[in-house]
Amino acid sequence: MLYARQFLVLTVLLAIIGCSGGGANTQTPIPQQDNTNSPIDSTSPTAGSDTVQSSPANDSIQQQLDAMSMEEKIGQMVLIGLEGTKLKQTTKDMLIEHRVGGFILYKRNIESAKQTQQLLNELKAANNENAPPLLLSVDEEGGVVSRMPKPFLKLPTPREIGQTNNTSYAYEIGSTIGEMLEELGFNMNFAPVLDIDSNPNNPIIGKRSYGSGAQIVSDMGNAVAEGLQSNSIVPVVKHFPGHGDTEVDSHLDLPVVHKTLAELEALELIPFQLAIQNGVDAIMIAHILLPELDTEFPASLSSTIIDGLLREKLGYNGVVITDDMTMGGITKHFDIGKAAVQSVLAGSDIILVGHQDKLQRAVIHALSASAADGTLTEERINESVYRILQLKQKYQLEDKELSGVDIERINKKLKEAAQLQAS
Repeated sequence: MLYARQFLVLTVLLAIIGCSGGGANTQTPIPQQDNTNSPIDSTSPTAGSDTVQSSPANDSIQQQLDAMSMEEKIGQMVLIGLEGTKLKQTTKDMLIEHRVGGFILYKRNIESAKQTQQLLNELKAANNENAPPLLLSVDEEGGVVSRMPKPFLKLPTPREIGQTNNTSYAYEIGSTIGEMLEELGFNMNFAPVLDIDSNPNNPIIGKRSYGSGAQIVSDMGNAVAEGLQSNSIVPVVKHFPGHGDTEVDSHLDLPVVHKTLAELEALELIPFQLAIQNGVDAIMIAHILLPELDTEFPASLSSTIIDGLLREKLGYNGVVITDDMTMGGITKHFDIGKAAVQSVLAGSDIILVGHQDKLQRAVIHALSASAADGTLTEERINESVYRILQLKQKYQLEDKELSGVDIERINKKLKEAAQLQAS
């Protein structure tokens, strides 16, 4: 379903350079295609979870991987939050001592466009001794989960986007968000949400979902993801295998969903399955216990769900990122260090630790100790780091300093996109 005019095949590029909803049906269909043969523009990476084993890019990735120390590899597998609106020494230390591979900024880190761009520039500069560029991420869903500062115009909620049933509008909103993030210096967005709003008692999804049907969520989510990609932003779809039918906020405690695999396949898994077919590059795993699938571990720690369901059954080979491991769904039930190790054993590639320097260091130390004692084999670690480096190369990420943000132009684009809302 990729827009062919926006994308060159990744392998061709590498050879050249040497990379149901309801309502009236007013949507513009996005044709389904085989991603591996879709053209890809050098500035607009197409999604794709297939690992191509014979291209020159993969040779260079393997060479980079072979040259890395275990400390550097572990660092690439951790993405952390930070305190304040300016770069602090504790954050510098995480780059120098532990070689962390990326950061997430929350509302607490964002005051203005200029300040945000400067903070991201400082992070890039502080990463100068590390070869891989940083993943610089944010939760920008629009609506209730929005981090963008004024005077950027307010973004519509996913629910409002879904109610239009218009994929052209969804794409333009995604593209506008992507342009906004790219100008500030971000390169990854923890969106779109592919959860189906199927439970009216759900305390955390609601308007964050594009709707109550699998098709509308799939159509709108994929269109938004493609819009993000058109501005070289990595979309991370979430929260696999589906957070829509929960009655507990996983920020506070661990939700339990008593659904069989057949029931999940009939609803929750459909948007993720279609996103995988569409070549999504990154998926976030939820802190949800599904006892019909795994009685011991939530999805984010479950090999049955990550390696078994997501990778083997659904055929996904892209990057897997956990939801924030400092959420109550984990910390109230597990030691965070042991949980991080279990998550990697289960198939996760990146451990997200959004809060508290103490907890971030506990995760890194646990991963390092498990690598040293053989609990995490080098082969398993290399598998994840390879995927991460491949993703960074595919999107041509670089720690390049930026200057100036054209807020007026982006706001104009958002207003123009709104004209599609009723079309």
